Amino acid sequence: MTTTLITGANKGIGFETARRLIAAGHTVHLGSRDAERGRRAAERLGARAVPLDVTDDASVEAAAKAIEAGGGLDVLINNAGVESRGPGNTVPGAAEVTADDVREVFETNVFGAVRVTHAFLPLLRRSPAPVIVNVSSGLASLTKVSEPGTPTRAYPGLAYPASKTALNMITVQYAKAFPGMRINAVEPGFTKTDLNGNTGIQTVEQGAEIVVRMAQVGPDGPTGGYFDAEGALPW
Repeated sequence: MTTTLITGANKGIGFETARRLIAAGHTVHLGSRDAERGRRAAERLGARAVPLDVTDDASVEAAAKAIEAGGGLDVLINNAGVESRGPGNTVPGAAEVTADDVREVFETNVFGAVRVTHAFLPLLRRSPAPVIVNVSSGLASLTKVSEPGTPTRAYPGLAYPASKTALNMITVQYAKAFPGMRINAVEPGFTKTDLNGNTGIQTVEQGAEIVVRMAQVGPDGPTGGYFDAEGALPW
């Protein structure tokens, strides 16, 4: 039995990923910052609710102890993420963004992913086939953001793309450090979720596709890569 933890999984892509992996036979720990929402979501799916705030050391450590007591971990999906948006669901441009704005986004998207990964590495290293999936974004691609005339280049925000580019580098460095694990970053696509004020053009079912796929890679699968549903993406 494969045991999986998904952070930020009480709704959106995380919730759909949990549903699909449970259907595939995984035991899923559903991580949620809001314990009550997490409990209700887990009950709907048949998952195990785990209170987990990726920005809080004590919360992450408690979750690691609970999952260790429950039998260990094979797959970690760092899905929890935030995007900075202003009034009217607008994305502030570079001239408007402050250091505090960037810090707030990095606290979840970057430091949170490192905090959780560090806490669960001991459990993952005991697994016969450990996997880490970091939910990144197409906006993390320096190549794509630099392409004139594309929707990716048109995105005005600073904090969110920078955080996901940092997450990509973290993915590569972890993959180098732990060659026995399969560690990859994925781009779900512009999916309609609360993260972007439900402005996305994909369904959560479409967005979860690459997350679910990479969560199930075997020991001979790719590692240190960056993928969407169509294949490898340029850094």
